[in-house]
Amino acid sequence: MIVIIDYGAGNLLSVANAITKLGYQPRITSDPAEVVKAGVVILPGVGAAGDTMDNLKRLKLVEPIRQLITEGRPFLGVCVGLQVLFTSTEEGGGHECLDIIPGRVCKLPSGLKIPHMGWNQVRQTLPHPLFEGIPDEANFYFVHSYYVEPEDKSLVVGETEYGVRLCSVIARGNLIATQFHPEKSGENGLKLYDNFIRLALAARVR
Repeated sequence: MIVIIDYGAGNLLSVANAITKLGYQPRITSDPAEVVKAGVVILPGVGAAGDTMDNLKRLKLVEPIRQLITEGRPFLGVCVGLQVLFTSTEEGGGHECLDIIPGRVCKLPSGLKIPHMGWNQVRQTLPHPLFEGIPDEANFYFVHSYYVEPEDKSLVVGETEYGVRLCSVIARGNLIATQFHPEKSGENGLKLYDNFIRLALAARVR
């Protein structure tokens, strides 16, 4: 079962529509019991990381997410769903996050148009099957004011230039996350979702 976690984010239906277009039947849920039983999990995101953490705590979804990732089950975080995986964020005066990936979430440098909104290139820094069939430096759609800085740089498989060279894709085993929105990124975004789900299903078979 492909589960899309519902914690009140506004782009759930666009993510679900993208997955449905690929021929799968995702389930949108905020039920911790359903999340913890899922074979494949997507945590999409728009808005603020602090609000996201508050909602995940309120809905008792923090421990199920940690359990899924600790057990190595396929998990995809998108935008804020990437940021909350880190130790802490500078956003809103500072908030603790899930601390699954050591590192911090930083504000984009001053002098740039913030939020970073629109199409930008993703440079594939390491080969990864997530990018199968996707050209290097393909464009994806971004909407964010903060970016992640993982302590372990070997997790970074995609980077994007916007004032700084920022991490736009991470991968650690079956845990994958993107700063951009694949569901808003046309054919390359659909291909990335398809690649993730194929990897996830293959991981479940092994």
